[in-house]
Amino acid sequence: MKTPLRNMLAATALCAGLQVATVSAADDWSAKTIAPVVNPVFFEDPFIRNEVRPLFIYQKLAKTLPVGGAYVPVDGDLRVYGVEIRWAVTDRLAIIATKDGYIEFNPKATLTKADGWADISLGLKYAVIDDRENQFILTPGIELELPTGNRRVFQGNGQGEWDVFVSAAKGWGDFNLTGNVGARVPNNMSRDTAQLHCSLQAAYHVHKYFIPFAAANSFTVLNSGSQLGTKVEGFDLINFGSSQGAGKTQAVVGGGFRSKLNERFELGFAYEKGVTHPTGVFDDRFTVDMIWHF
Repeated sequence: MKTPLRNMLAATALCAGLQVATVSAADDWSAKTIAPVVNPVFFEDPFIRNEVRPLFIYQKLAKTLPVGGAYVPVDGDLRVYGVEIRWAVTDRLAIIATKDGYIEFNPKATLTKADGWADISLGLKYAVIDDRENQFILTPGIELELPTGNRRVFQGNGQGEWDVFVSAAKGWGDFNLTGNVGARVPNNMSRDTAQLHCSLQAAYHVHKYFIPFAAANSFTVLNSGSQLGTKVEGFDLINFGSSQGAGKTQAVVGGGFRSKLNERFELGFAYEKGVTHPTGVFDDRFTVDMIWHF
């Protein structure tokens, strides 16, 4: 009886060990995913984490901006210094603040150089599906952007706007996809424009110090505003309230990498290029960020 009992206990221990190993591997799939670097205001990922994310954006402006029936010279650049904060209230609920900071608007022609504060946003996201065994997570969320910024840098206009979104991520070992679809809904639809935004990122975990990705982002204007007589919108940072932009889509593609220095710190770098015509204020953009997990 001792031998069968010993064998049964050994088999039970082996099964338990395999189960623990399987759960551990499933729990760890998110460690090989990365937060988006591009479109930092609206490309919210589905994971619930505690983090502070300072970032810097250098965006080259298009040479001309379509206003009315003419093209107004602009050129120059746009620079943004910001900090994003995410706080995991529970393992499924997080408070997010994805827009704030300081903007420097430096056109070379026609328009006047200006600098000032960006609007501030605050919201929530909740992971309704967190299937770790199948490496899938689905998280809807909502965020309110308050018109607290300076109008000289195209902030503080209208009565604020809501971002209602759904984010998801799916992993296949070292490869993973992250996507986000949402709508920007202004409180004053006659003044500002409502927009549909879509983002997709494909990343591959080569090494914790080098996780390359490719990404695409688009914004489609759904209605006409009454603030500026231009045919394009301000992409992610600005809502011009374009009076001639309804039905227009602006898209950019890009790539970059993240480097996970340790369990608490990450660095990210991205380059994006506008691919639709007219490009509006977005010619190309460099984004650099750092994530501190706490």
